[in-house]
This record gives sequence, C-alpha cells and structure tokens, in this order.
Amino acid sequence: MARQGVIVAIDQGTSATKAVALDGAGRVRGSVTSPLGQSHPRPGWVEQDANAILAGVCSAVAEVVAQVEEPLLGLGLSSQRESALLWDTRTGEPLGPMLGWQDRRTAGAAAGLVAVTDEVRERSGLPIDPMFSALKLAWLLDEVDPDRSRSARGEIAAGTVDSWLVHALTGEHRIEIGNASRTQLLNLATGAWDERLLEIFGVPAAVLPRVVASTEPTRPIARFGGARIHAVLGDSHSALYAHGVRESGAVKVTYGTGSSVMGLLAGDGRIPAGLVGTIAWQLGDAPHRLAFEGNILATGATMAWLSRLLGRPVADLAALARTAPAEHGVHLVPAFAGLGAPYWDPGAGAILTGFDLGTDAAVLARAGAESIAQQVEDVLAAADAAGPVTDVLADGGPSGDDWLMQLQADVSGRGVHRSARESLSAYGVGLVAAEALGLSIPPDAGATTFTPALPAEQAGRRRDAWRRAVRLARATPSGITADPTTT
Repeated sequence: MARQGVIVAIDQGTSATKAVALDGAGRVRGSVTSPLGQSHPRPGWVEQDANAILAGVCSAVAEVVAQVEEPLLGLGLSSQRESALLWDTRTGEPLGPMLGWQDRRTAGAAAGLVAVTDEVRERSGLPIDPMFSALKLAWLLDEVDPDRSRSARGEIAAGTVDSWLVHALTGEHRIEIGNASRTQLLNLATGAWDERLLEIFGVPAAVLPRVVASTEPTRPIARFGGARIHAVLGDSHSALYAHGVRESGAVKVTYGTGSSVMGLLAGDGRIPAGLVGTIAWQLGDAPHRLAFEGNILATGATMAWLSRLLGRPVADLAALARTAPAEHGVHLVPAFAGLGAPYWDPGAGAILTGFDLGTDAAVLARAGAESIAQQVEDVLAAADAAGPVTDVLADGGPSGDDWLMQLQADVSGRGVHRSARESLSAYGVGLVAAEALGLSIPPDAGATTFTPALPAEQAGRRRDAWRRAVRLARATPSGITADPTTT
C-alpha cells in the first residue's frame, strides 16, 4: 500500500543535479534540475567545485519538496562515480578541486605502473587508467600531503562524490560499495579495501571511508527535516536496476557525456576481454552482485564539442545530421582523452578522416552521431563473449533522439529498447530506497523499440571502415601532455 509522502531520488551527474519526487506508487510528483559547470585549467584536466555540487543537491531537494508539499519519507542518491576529492576532517572543507572522472592529468603515472597492470586488474577488476579514482587521489595527496603525515594524523579524508555528499550532510565518512569498486582500491572479490592496491597507488587506509552496503541508511539529515538517505548507487548501476535487470543476460546502455554499457555477470564471474569488472550493488545482507562494464569516454561530449566548433546548439546538430548522406566517407574518432573500452588506450589521439572541400556541417554532425553508435557497438561486441547480446536497453539524455536510436540498431544489428521513463538513474535509486522503506514500486515499464533496418552487409562495411579509423587513431599520439609532476 502506498504511504503518504514522497521519496526524493537525487541523480548527481557530471553536468547537472536532478531531484525527482516519487510517491508510494512510483509516480513522479515533481522534478528539478540544477546545472553544474566544469573547469579545464590545462589540456586534459577536468575539475569541479565540490561545494557547488553540495549546494546544487541541497537546493534541488528543497525545491522539489516544495513543489509537492508532501512529507519527505526518505532519499536515494545516485552519483557520478570515479570523480575524487580530499577534504579537511576538522573544517569539512575541500582541499582543492574535485578531479572529474574525465580528468587525464595522471596519464604519466598510469604509464609508470605498467609492470603491475595484471595484478591490479586481478584484484580490482579494472585496468590501470586515469579514469579511476586511485590515481586521482594519489595526485591530490601528493599536492597537499606529499609525505602522508597529515593523512596519518587523521587530518585528511578522501572520497568520491557519494561519500563527499553523505559526509557533508551527515558527518559520516562512508562510501557505497559499488562506488568504492570504481576507485581501483577495492578488492572485487572481498568487497573490502585491498592493502596491496593501497600500497601500489600510495593511498593510506587512514584517509579512506568505511565501505557500506547500498541500502545502509545514513544518519538523519537536519537540513532535510531529519530524513535519511536509504539507498546509494552509482549512476550507471542505478539505471541498470531501473531497467528491471536482476539476473545476467540483459545489457543496458546509458548515453550521456560519456556512455556506460553494463550487465550483471553470470555465476562464474568471468569478465569479457576489453571490459571491466565492477560491483553493481549490495542490498541488505545479501552478497554483492558483480557486473561487467564498458566505459566510453566521449559520446554526448562529442556532440557538445561539435556544437562549440560549429556554433550551433546540440539540438540543431541532431536535426542537421539527418540531412547528411548515409555514405559520406567521413569518420570522427573522438579520442579527446584517449579511448576507453574495449581498447583502454590513453595514448590514442582524436582524428577526423575522409573529409574534403565538400564536407559540410551536416556531414560532421552525422559523423559525430555515428561515432556514438559505433563506440557503443565496439563494447557490445566485446560483451558478446559473456553471452550473445541480442537486445539493448537504452537510457540517458541522448537516447531520446529517435534517429540516433535507429542508427544504433542499424549499426549494431540488435534491437534497441528505450525506456519510456526520463531520469532513469534517479528512478533506479528511488526504487531501491522505496524497497528499503518497505514500499513496493514497480520497475520501469514500457519502452520504444527500434529494430535494425540496415542490411547486414552494409552494416558490416560501415563497421570495417570504423575499425580502420580506430586503428589510425590508436597510431596517432594524443595531444594531451601528462603533468610533469606525475612522471
């Protein structure tokens, strides 16, 4: 039976914070979006203001509660994952910027760890790459505590976005297990901090938060009237839950600034080559669930870059891309910060091939859109090793474009099922919070299906041309120079 009141689900993302109010039957009663900026002080550097993130969360929650004028039963928190920061344990203030998950300043340090690549992957499930939190935390510690003496005295706390927000709101120093698995410091098998990984990356155990289950409630939050956060999930994990995925076999794609392809692992826990292992969630006292994932670094970010380059809004580019000929011969490989899954090549450089004096804005826009679909299919092809992927569950802002979803189906030769619900990352953690409170909200229902319409032979030729372009990008050095302090 539905209880009187609402659950507020927070989706703290790279470019915005959303707060969605759900009633006891799962209906959306209100929604607020608070934009969030980034700074890029050097090529390859991506920073955000942790206090601005906190302020955005607080204002979004307050506004959505005011919209619905109903009691707040509890909260759920979905967050961007690998972004990392330090703060002073005495004042609670950040010690410098938060380094975004796209930040590549530690590329030199990553290259210096090649000898332990296999060991790190065996323990953490993750390849050594600047995307993950461990190298970011080591860089930040080198800036403010090079000899780690302050860390030893308990003056410094480290964490990801979820742990920062929970600490700022409740005073607790904790991290949800799925987010912890993205730091590259957690042992994937045990679900605990790994002493050997801490040694490799130079991160003292003293600065790290306590690892907790996804559904361990927080202390009461005074500024939210004593309500608690009853569920915390990484954004991609939350979307997977919202799609109703509870067993291996189904694969979801969350389209955003970057994109995440994720599915639950089968009982043997074998991770397909080119993909990574992660912890999806831990509900109550049940064992944590393992998942595979492929992280694509630039999808929506590609269209944002083209928008700035061409001086046209992203929405106009999407319409413009439809007018370009299908067989235009131009390929854009957006390795602005190297390539993520399934290549994990930080040295790859962004390239544009096949253009000539007749190439116009429409062709460039279509090449950008095709790079999204082709990169997603690169990961789906790798995921086939865990079992054939016949259908794709799609969500995220760019998935709202029918033409892009049809392009994805055509490129992949797979059915694409787009969720009918917006803000799926918020909805998923809202479901988990509701269940923790004893409510029963139905999972996401209803989808728009896109069926492949391109003949397999044509799709194969396009895939071959894309693979050639990727090989060229991987042979083209990135223009990003590693920070000399990390080499």
